Amino acid sequence: MIRSMTGFAAGKGAYGPHSWTWDLRSVNGKGLDIRLRMPEWLTGLETALRGQLSNSLSRGNVTLSLRLSREETAPDLVLNEDAMGAALAALARTQEMAAESGVALAPSTAADLIGLRGMLEAGSEVDDPAPLVKELTNEFADLLAAFVDMRQTEGKALADILDGQLAQVADLTEQAAELAEQRKDKTAEALRENLARVLDNAQGADPDRVAQELALIAVKSDITEEIDRLKTHVNAARDLLSQDGAVGRKLDFLMQEFNREANTLCSKAQSAELTSVGLELKAVIDQMREQVQNVE
Repeated sequence: MIRSMTGFAAGKGAYGPHSWTWDLRSVNGKGLDIRLRMPEWLTGLETALRGQLSNSLSRGNVTLSLRLSREETAPDLVLNEDAMGAALAALARTQEMAAESGVALAPSTAADLIGLRGMLEAGSEVDDPAPLVKELTNEFADLLAAFVDMRQTEGKALADILDGQLAQVADLTEQAAELAEQRKDKTAEALRENLARVLDNAQGADPDRVAQELALIAVKSDITEEIDRLKTHVNAARDLLSQDGAVGRKLDFLMQEFNREANTLCSKAQSAELTSVGLELKAVIDQMREQVQNVE
């Protein structure tokens, strides 16, 4: 079954102090254009996700956004050992000088020393991106599966629309064939009358040459080949719609062939009824072409 190039999927998750939201969407495009928006410090994540997208999708303008946040926690306190060493040395020297001077000092406690400026510092917590990247990569597989499912669902709806339009084209083609068959006798009679008129009013005209020219006109107004090719294109389009994988480019090319045959049919119509059918054919084919633009 065909897939649409239009799709959307969203999700969210958490790992440790980190939480995030995913936003994955796509619209139609000539090829596969992938744009990723995510934190640069998550080393290796972009390469991994781009690979998953490339393996699962063939066409479309795809945008993936990852919004990552980190829960703020109270920082750990770390003892500044250099500052404490200097404070203890100064305290020891102070006690010696006080003793030499006969001065008695109150005893100092650990709380007194730790309370000094610069003794305790906030520890620097550095995230290791590797576990987080692994978690994000694994979770993205589920998001991508949901995204592909949506494109398949949209593709089924597209296939139903295109199948209905192909039925219209097939019906109009049959109408054109019937009208062409009905006009054969009238066309032949008109050619005979024209031939007689030309011969009656053209002295010295070669009857065989005139007959050849009129026969050529008849051939140029024949739409049998156009009818046959339209029927062939309908069958080819139905076959493509039943296939799996990316067939959008082939369908787009086939729409050009449909349009070419419809244009030729209109130029050869030579009757109001056939011209009307040809114009309706062109309208339906144009509607089909718009739908095909969304097929992967």
